[in-house]
Amino acid sequence: MTVRKRQMKLGLFLWATGHHIAAWRHPKAHVTAGIDIDHYIRLARTAEAAKLDMIFCEDAAGLREANVGIASQTSRSIGFEPISLLAALAVQTERIGLVSTASTSYNEPYGLARTFASLDQLSGGRAGWNLVTSANHIEAANFGSTGLRPHADRYERAREFAAVVAGLWRGAEALNHDGQSFSVKDALDLPRSPQGAPVMVQAGASEDGQNLAARTADVVFSAAQTFEEAKAFYDGLKGRLADYGREPDDVKIMPGVAPVVAETEAEAREKYEQLQELIPDDVGVALLSSYLSISDLWRYPIDGPLPELPPSEGMKSRQALVIEQSRRDNLSIRDLARHFAGARGHWRVVGTPAQIADELQARFEGGAADGFNVMPSWFPGELDAFATLVVPELRRRGLFRTDYEGRTLRDHLGLKRPA
Repeated sequence: MTVRKRQMKLGLFLWATGHHIAAWRHPKAHVTAGIDIDHYIRLARTAEAAKLDMIFCEDAAGLREANVGIASQTSRSIGFEPISLLAALAVQTERIGLVSTASTSYNEPYGLARTFASLDQLSGGRAGWNLVTSANHIEAANFGSTGLRPHADRYERAREFAAVVAGLWRGAEALNHDGQSFSVKDALDLPRSPQGAPVMVQAGASEDGQNLAARTADVVFSAAQTFEEAKAFYDGLKGRLADYGREPDDVKIMPGVAPVVAETEAEAREKYEQLQELIPDDVGVALLSSYLSISDLWRYPIDGPLPELPPSEGMKSRQALVIEQSRRDNLSIRDLARHFAGARGHWRVVGTPAQIADELQARFEGGAADGFNVMPSWFPGELDAFATLVVPELRRRGLFRTDYEGRTLRDHLGLKRPA
């Protein structure tokens, strides 16, 4: 019997003008992309034509930088509420998965479960929920909170939230949940999902985040700069699954990757450096500050090293990743900010189609990833380049599908249908 070669999973991470913080300043960028539905339809159809597994939308219920002037100078200053956007894209596409972020901090489980179950029905079984625990003080202020919940409290609420949502998606006649944070009695007013239940996605990499993912997630998005970091995360998370009665293949780990690709390496490097030159120092440092949960980074010399940082209740895993890179590569605050602004701490690869494919293949076959969440630097240019240059190269190597094998997101990802 012929054993089919394992193939990688690929998602497209949507983000208005692109993932590079200065993408909106690119000469060919569509500056108002965040509120142009035709722009998003084009991106979704390009991804579907390339047979990618899913499109993924991030969300934050508030401006991501405290300084409104700084926020207006980034590639992420305006955008649609993502579940509404995916509902619109559901009727403009046929096969590609549709995944959105929604926070357990500022939602209620019954309403969120109903919203994603509706998207799942509208799309024929293509929906997924990316569970996050909000770590932004600005978001907290928008929801009447006097401050950010402690990290452990956020995850305790998230565990109960996820359990309630999963129960509602199972289609029980009456849930009758009465817990520490939530009380939910009735079932949803919708039939069971065409794929059994929407796909559960998780992105936290802290100890609490990994335990929650091992318990609940079907897909995990992650950030890792080096192969060693990616491999350690992959092995660590997969190793936790048995504690929850799960198999290694029950969870697909898909690190973020920001490719810059061209026919020659020199051309790719030139494209990347042109974008880097568009980053104002104040914007780069403000972005770095937001991920480090420190408000006064500007008082330190910009050409000096990153200072010792106090413990934070913010994004612990991302903070640790940035600090590790600054120490490992001996980067100044300016250098670190410029590097981070290119892909917000995710893995960046610059080169030819063969070079990009080599890097992806090495991590995939080396047991550091089941696939990747692709983060183009600017839209639509870098998405078009990835779809027309890298995807065909992966297919030539037998590493990626030539067509969809099923109709639901679980079909694409090779995930079991929930009992």
